Amino acid sequence: MNFSKFKNCLLKISEIIYFDNDEYLREKTSNPLRLKEMIDIAENLLANTTNKDEKYFLMGTLGNLYRIYGEPQKAINILSECIIIAYNQNDSNREIVSLIRLGEAIKYNGNPMEALTIFNDVLDKCKTHNNLLYVDFAMQHKGKCLLELGEMAEAEKCFKEALKLRELKGDVSLIESTRQALNLTSFSK
Repeated sequence: MNFSKFKNCLLKISEIIYFDNDEYLREKTSNPLRLKEMIDIAENLLANTTNKDEKYFLMGTLGNLYRIYGEPQKAINILSECIIIAYNQNDSNREIVSLIRLGEAIKYNGNPMEALTIFNDVLDKCKTHNNLLYVDFAMQHKGKCLLELGEMAEAEKCFKEALKLRELKGDVSLIESTRQALNLTSFSK
């Protein structure tokens, strides 16, 4: 499979990924074999590309797929490399995206406090670089960390802020995921 076909396959990945309400909306897969196939394809493409943009994309994708597949340490390793690439390219957007992905992998690896620190760092970077594009993602993931830590009131504040930003964006799927997260805070009270 070539890079373009792989990217097209990723458009359908939501068919095998869901948010587990019993585990603070962590992403899980309903089809581990299919997810593993996607990982294998991405690893093969990564091993055979010299294109820097494709390499960064594949590494970030692999980080997410490893995390969902239940291999957060592999996700942490590859996403840490993504951060180095972004930093060396002086690309604050890529750095912010990679940090958000890394924070999630660290949380999945059992370290929500460390992940919380990363999400706070992302919010600072968004402010420093005047980057509003990813603030809602950082707030959403920060809220999920707080939820896992039992900080319901603080989590709810994060989700409400993320919801406001996502309503401005108008992305229905993002709005719905934040509403799901808000519902968890009300069930946990």
